[in-house]
Amino acid sequence: MILGSRRITASVLCSLSACLLMIGSANGQAGQASQATRQPMAEEVFKKVDVLKGIPVDEFMDTMGMFSSALTLNCIDCHVAESVGSWEKFADETPLKVKARQMVTMVNAINRDQFKGVRAITCYTCHRGDMLPRTLPSLAAQYAAPVEDANDVVIVNVPNGPTVDQVFDKYIQALGGAQRLNALTSYSGKGTYIGFETEQTVVPMELYAKAPSQRSMVVKMTVGDNVRVFDGTTAWIAASDKPLPLYTPSGGNLEGAKLDAILMFPSQLKAAFANWRVSATGIDNKLVRVVQGTNPRQPPVNFYFDGSSGLLVRVLRYMDTAVGRVPTQVDYSDYRDVAGVKIPFKWIVTWTNGQSTSQLTEVQANANIPASRFARPAPAPKPK
Repeated sequence: MILGSRRITASVLCSLSACLLMIGSANGQAGQASQATRQPMAEEVFKKVDVLKGIPVDEFMDTMGMFSSALTLNCIDCHVAESVGSWEKFADETPLKVKARQMVTMVNAINRDQFKGVRAITCYTCHRGDMLPRTLPSLAAQYAAPVEDANDVVIVNVPNGPTVDQVFDKYIQALGGAQRLNALTSYSGKGTYIGFETEQTVVPMELYAKAPSQRSMVVKMTVGDNVRVFDGTTAWIAASDKPLPLYTPSGGNLEGAKLDAILMFPSQLKAAFANWRVSATGIDNKLVRVVQGTNPRQPPVNFYFDGSSGLLVRVLRYMDTAVGRVPTQVDYSDYRDVAGVKIPFKWIVTWTNGQSTSQLTEVQANANIPASRFARPAPAPKPK
């Protein structure tokens, strides 16, 4: 993934423009309460939605991420240049927007007619980061050293490798042991956050967690708090850089919020998936054990454990969109001891719509956290 200034600008513009492209339904935008309980469809929120109707707003935004990743373009590459100073202009037609609709229709037809409706072909299949799919073989690519991507790992049992139980046992011991993990029932933390929505500016961050699976993260932005909550069952996001000031994630995004909460208290992790397989790959020339968890009718999730320490260093999960599956990668590091339990003080989240880095500076174990921290947050204020 390209993370240079071009992509940074892209994500910031896309996030902000989405806020100002909202038009609501015929009776106006749905009330705040209904926004938090029912995920509006894309055509209820955005102007000029022709071929991506009937999908939730967060899936619509992840679909834009697929376009960006497949073509290495930013928002104003496809929208009119005047969109930079006039957000309403994002709804204007452009040749690339027209072409994108044609391409979505074409890909849907190929998958329907050739692959029995399975999304075997996506934008990335042909474009792979290029505006125009290449038709000529590249000798430079053919004879160059292969690019290693740990996320492309094929999950196959490694001969004489550890079992799933052995990988998890080592992980629990590396964290401090089951007894100490079970004694940690809550914690709160403070630190910093930097991401595309903060325009690459470091801002304060607060984190709250309560066993077995409640989590709240508050990013203190200048336009108001960016809040992500999972109460054990339901997730909410209140953020001024999102298409709606308050909404509930859907599909893989909801499962991702649940997983983030479970990982705060990892002794619950193994029970969260019905089936497990174990393989191996390398990250930064170091052996990692890849354990894949699956549940019925959900994309798989890969967990990468350092082959030496046994600690979790990466999680790779997926979101199904209207144009294919997109990944979200979370890299964990800087493990420190908190009440006898090792906790990652740093994590980097990378997805097709951006990248963020969270860094804890202090953590209080078994903190008395009020229930209101895990309740539905107030809608985020509109950006000025």
